[in-house]
Amino acid sequence: MAQILTIADAATFEVVQELLSGEGHQVRVAPDGKDGLDLARDFSPDAIFCDGNSPQINWLEMCRLVKAERELAAAYFVLLTTPEQFAEVQEFEGLIDDFLFKPIVKQELLGRVRAGKRSQRLRLDLEQTQKELQLSRDRMLQTEKMSTLGELVSGIAHDINNPITFIYSNLTHVQTYATDLIQLLRLYQKHLVNPDSEILQKQQDMDVEFVLDDLLKIVSSMRTGSDRIRQIILSVQDFSRSDRSGWQLFDISDGLENTLLLLQHRLPARDGRRDIKVMKQYGNLPQIECYAGQLNQAFLNIINHAIDALEESSQELEESKSIKFKPVILIGTQVIDAQRIAIEIADNGMAISQDATEQISDSLFVAKPWERSSILGIAASYRIIVEQHKGELKFFSEPGKGTKFRIEIPIRHS
Repeated sequence: MAQILTIADAATFEVVQELLSGEGHQVRVAPDGKDGLDLARDFSPDAIFCDGNSPQINWLEMCRLVKAERELAAAYFVLLTTPEQFAEVQEFEGLIDDFLFKPIVKQELLGRVRAGKRSQRLRLDLEQTQKELQLSRDRMLQTEKMSTLGELVSGIAHDINNPITFIYSNLTHVQTYATDLIQLLRLYQKHLVNPDSEILQKQQDMDVEFVLDDLLKIVSSMRTGSDRIRQIILSVQDFSRSDRSGWQLFDISDGLENTLLLLQHRLPARDGRRDIKVMKQYGNLPQIECYAGQLNQAFLNIINHAIDALEESSQELEESKSIKFKPVILIGTQVIDAQRIAIEIADNGMAISQDATEQISDSLFVAKPWERSSILGIAASYRIIVEQHKGELKFFSEPGKGTKFRIEIPIRHS
């Protein structure tokens, strides 16, 4: 069934109405262009039949106005004309979709209606295809950016890793040498009963007891700091690992730990929010076959969203309640069966809006400017998990309780 707008006098409308009455089409009528345009905006017709012979109707202006509006441009515009007038309007053939000569023949009228429906369907299909092509292009560019960024980060991490490994490995020797020298100095102090005045003055100036006590503490702190840097570098290298080799075995627990390490800077208290506590309940998982870098990105997006939700919750609460609010992220993993594993990431922060909930699984979803950017990251995670890894991403969000994401991933793909 088609929705048809007829802009014509009463006599012409009655003819159109009579010819289409038994076909189930919905027909509306307007006596002139102004009413016709108002009715078209309200009606959104599939086809518009405009009488080109009526003196009350400026069909050319009407056609231009219809084609200029995005919501109406898809309507199939048919000019009702006569063979005598046809020669005068041929120059506007590119603006008008079709012609229909009067007196109107039923089969020709039905043919134009079918052409209108077909034209609109093809137009919608074309728009959908263009959106999908644009989205595919954007995804390819994003993938290429991520790949380039991953290679860049991996290269920088490698360059930093060499000197920090040198420092870290030599700190062991520095600690040993410092311990030996301190012991030697203690022996000198024990057996050199009457040291020279110059030695005594130097001991007093440098506060030798404090130096001896603090030296090993400094070396120990340097070892701890360099070890932390090495862990971060290894996490970055593992997180940004290339997926060009295809499916690879991957430890989910390591991926989650590396992701948390990269987001560690967002967890301490800030702007009236308390520290975000991360609770872990990891099961004994087998290694799974996946694109490790992509899966790490999905984890990063979801945990990042949880942190955003917790920060937003703290901002929304009154100051007295915000201080009492304890932000928590709970991460758990388990084996479902011989084929699948599950990862759950839950927070007690702001719930996801209904609009975003409905759109996250939409393959053409693009976040609105006023929405959290992390919502777009969830949509990207959905594509990584569902489309790329043939898994499932479910989430349950309730105001006052927070959001829980449940990821299910096949253990093997090959």
